[in-house]
Amino acid sequence: MKLYDYKAGPNPRRVRIFLAEKGISVPLVHTDIVKREQKTPEFLAKNPIGSIPVLELEDGTCISESVAICRYFEELHPDPPLFGATPLEIAKIEMWLRRVELNFMVPVGMVWIHGHPLTARLIKQIPEAADQNRKRVHMGYKLLDDQLADHAFIAGDGYSVVDAVLLASLDFANGLVGVPYDPELKHLKRWHEAVSARPSADA
Repeated sequence: MKLYDYKAGPNPRRVRIFLAEKGISVPLVHTDIVKREQKTPEFLAKNPIGSIPVLELEDGTCISESVAICRYFEELHPDPPLFGATPLEIAKIEMWLRRVELNFMVPVGMVWIHGHPLTARLIKQIPEAADQNRKRVHMGYKLLDDQLADHAFIAGDGYSVVDAVLLASLDFANGLVGVPYDPELKHLKRWHEAVSARPSADA
């Protein structure tokens, strides 16, 4: 078993954080996306989408998409239960996973694609799309801050896969993408400091 990884990518980091929370060690294979190694014919045979992370099992089976990889490990190693232990917990975690991805990570990705100089050489950028999605990112921050006003973590009072996904995405937005949250969002700031202090955040 091995995990095709890129240190600076937010999606591979989601999986590394999740595995660290589980106490699972998987050999990492550095895949340099700057050199487009994920677009080679050999890699596309593993994942025709040409994205990382990709988990390759011993029999050659490959699983892509970060949350799918995390769910695979959840089934193999159910403790601690990071996808929930009861029907209600599972549903709430799934709900917040969708909210984080659709209301936060999607607009962050659009700002990255259409508003960052590193991606300008790859596609024809639409600056208006970047501007529109910066507003959506800040709406996403407000949604998260409101949720955290009454909860220690995103999906409730226990750490879950949602917190791993959001930490990687939020650090990407605050750092490379250049869309930081307003420090006046005190609940989000408290959460960010707390999850960043966990040992898994360094994974």
